[in-house]
Amino acid sequence: MKAVFLDSTTLGSDVDLAPIEQVTGGLTCFERTSPEQVLERIRGFDTVLVNKVVLGREHFEACPELKTIAVVATGLNNIDLPAAKEHGIQVMNVTNYGRSTVAQHTMALILALATRLLDYNRDARNGTWGKSDMFCLMDHPIMELEGKTLGIVGYGDLGQGVAERAKAFGMNIVLGCRPGQAPGEVDGYPRIALDELLAQADVLSLHCLLTDETRNMIGERELRLMKPTALLINTSRGGLVNEEALADALRSGEIAGAGFDVLTEEPPRNGNPLLAEDIPNLVVTPHSAWASREARQRIVGITARNLASVQN
Repeated sequence: MKAVFLDSTTLGSDVDLAPIEQVTGGLTCFERTSPEQVLERIRGFDTVLVNKVVLGREHFEACPELKTIAVVATGLNNIDLPAAKEHGIQVMNVTNYGRSTVAQHTMALILALATRLLDYNRDARNGTWGKSDMFCLMDHPIMELEGKTLGIVGYGDLGQGVAERAKAFGMNIVLGCRPGQAPGEVDGYPRIALDELLAQADVLSLHCLLTDETRNMIGERELRLMKPTALLINTSRGGLVNEEALADALRSGEIAGAGFDVLTEEPPRNGNPLLAEDIPNLVVTPHSAWASREARQRIVGITARNLASVQN
């Protein structure tokens, strides 16, 4: 097996690639690869590892020796899958590596918003607390999570992890139907129509892939169905929520807060509606929910096992 990793820096410098090197018998690594460099760098290799580098038909036609593509992530939108199939190239990805860390980040966003953590931290540090006429500040409404309803849309590995942790806070779990999904019951939790869930949820957390059906799944109409006290969390994919509509809803008080780890363009070089400074009770993090060292090292181990299965 002759393998090349085109964007190894996306896994960070603190992970150990030895498990992959042992399986492949060596690994050529490039920290980053531009679109113009892809073809020259994959020539002569039968195995290519990528995270976000795009591989398409032109690469497959020019490199008949390519047999395996290992994506060190879950999403496969950077690979032309029909073209890979036509050329007999096996494409593998990594799933179920980030349950603990993504669920942890999701709960951190919920807790920060529910307790107004950033607002109270700001007030303590900028002198507002020091000017108070009593021992504490109560300027920002705090939500107690116990007894509140957490709506989860996308009850896969990550959604299940969030449900487990939310139960520990005493929250009631209700699942929402993705487009085309039928109502029912899963793991003892009711799964109801999305519109019905929007009206019930005190916190709505999204954990589904971005597809043509789920793009802008939460827009102006859906936001108006939510409680004015509700929180919206997205640690899944940018594009599930119409960002302009969400920014307007937060400014007008249609919903109480939002926590996002993903945007439609990453990094947001051209700006983004959710990065405006006048939006209240919004926490945005830079697609870092997945990025604990433990999770990234888990990706390496799963990739190594995937490649070993090809050899065997």
